[in-house]
Amino acid sequence: MQRSYLLLACACILLAGFSPVQALTIKSLTVNLQENGDALVDLRYELSLPEQAAVLFQITDLRSTLENNLRDNLNRPVTVYNADTTTSDLVIGNFGEVVENDGNRVMVMPAFSLAGAENVMKQYWYGALTSPDFSPDVTEFIFPDGYTEYYYNQISFPSITRTL
Repeated sequence: MQRSYLLLACACILLAGFSPVQALTIKSLTVNLQENGDALVDLRYELSLPEQAAVLFQITDLRSTLENNLRDNLNRPVTVYNADTTTSDLVIGNFGEVVENDGNRVMVMPAFSLAGAENVMKQYWYGALTSPDFSPDVTEFIFPDGYTEYYYNQISFPSITRTL
């Protein structure tokens, strides 16, 4: 049975070689910051044919790959609740820092970039077959008081400070 999966995966790779190069494309990123600084993250994307094959045939465990890479790169606790071929839902612990400043609660969201994700992707067998786009079409940062900042087609994001 495993041999047939391997043959099917190889066939998918060959087909991908004859079709236009596609890749993971992030469509939207929503970061919903909680009162305690945790971030509820909703990530929407499209996967290339080789990436879909890797997930479909469980050659790549998308959930644990995403969880481990985010944890290592953000140096924060990460729990991925869902990761499939179109969406991932996760929680990043202590993403925003909440401080008291002159009697006000202030949340500071750190600056971060998705540019390093391309290097991580190149470590996987399908990395050479793809040309990923890690700049979401739209990115939303939603603070506990409802304030929202939007960014379009950006791969790096500045720190945001918000008085709650």
